Amino acid sequence: MKTKPFKSLAILLAGSLALAVSACSNGAETDKGTAVETGQPAGETSESGTPAADTGAEETAASGEARVLKDSMDHEVTVPAEPKAVIASYLEDHLVALGVKPVAQWMIGEDKMQSYLQESLSGVPGIPSELPLEVTASYSPDLILMDSAELVAGDKYKQYSAIAPTYVVGNAQNNDWRQELLTVGEVLGKKDEAQKVLDDYEAKAADAKAKLEEAAGGAKKAAALWATEKDVYVVNMNLSSGDVIYNDLGMTVPDIVKQASEASEANWSSLSLELLADLDADYLFLVNGSGKDKAQVLADPVWRNIPAVKADRVYEFDRDSSWLYTGAIANGQMIDDVLASVTGSK
Repeated sequence: MKTKPFKSLAILLAGSLALAVSACSNGAETDKGTAVETGQPAGETSESGTPAADTGAEETAASGEARVLKDSMDHEVTVPAEPKAVIASYLEDHLVALGVKPVAQWMIGEDKMQSYLQESLSGVPGIPSELPLEVTASYSPDLILMDSAELVAGDKYKQYSAIAPTYVVGNAQNNDWRQELLTVGEVLGKKDEAQKVLDDYEAKAADAKAKLEEAAGGAKKAAALWATEKDVYVVNMNLSSGDVIYNDLGMTVPDIVKQASEASEANWSSLSLELLADLDADYLFLVNGSGKDKAQVLADPVWRNIPAVKADRVYEFDRDSSWLYTGAIANGQMIDDVLASVTGSK
């Protein structure tokens, strides 16, 4: 998923979900749509310990009027008082959390969208992840939110701005999802709602962490793996689902995961068979996109000596689940999955 990893990478569709691994970054990075960036704090911190949204507002008009805000690239953007037709490709987790329905949603291929959000986004048409100008204009948006500076490289910002006010949310290689949420909330005039979503998430994570401490005891090493038809990928310890299981839930990082995370800034990195065989994990959270069932995947001798496999602590999730994404909704679902797997309850 960067330069900003998801949008800059080619996504390989194999069956229903695609790989976004390293199409543009020496074979290591994955598309943000399949492996999202998190875990790198951005911006200031509020008194509650959560990132404070900083849109750089130079001028805020009275309630009910347009506001002039500075985005992450120092563009001055006149934001409508109440945007009615928003396009915020790959920021839909934040929109749904804030009760906002976009006019089009992020899509890879011809029809692949973020499945875990479809209960809320049913009926919203897809728009290609590269946001073609003519297609974007066809939806007559009154506000465009870009999650990546890369999407507006060159003269693209000027072209999008000719369609509608265009606000670039982040420009880091891996934007912190918490900061993104707060920034999107600020831009949409839902600052308090965004803070509540974040506070509720932090409380949920803290409660789950305490339950896991009690249930897991000394067996706390965990890893999230993504099995595809040909390869196995391991999540970065500070990004995507790695941010959830290690930073939010306090599970222990195996040495192999540390090594992979230090070697690459990608959300997911390819794991050699030798390293996979040496993975010292008590729990495995397996995103299975291999086309085989779990038993068939684990039948390969390379898995045999992994503690989680020996102890029957391998928990399988569909590639359409939230495990390849990030945001308050995606991460909350992951927390539910981990609790249900390890403790038998949510």
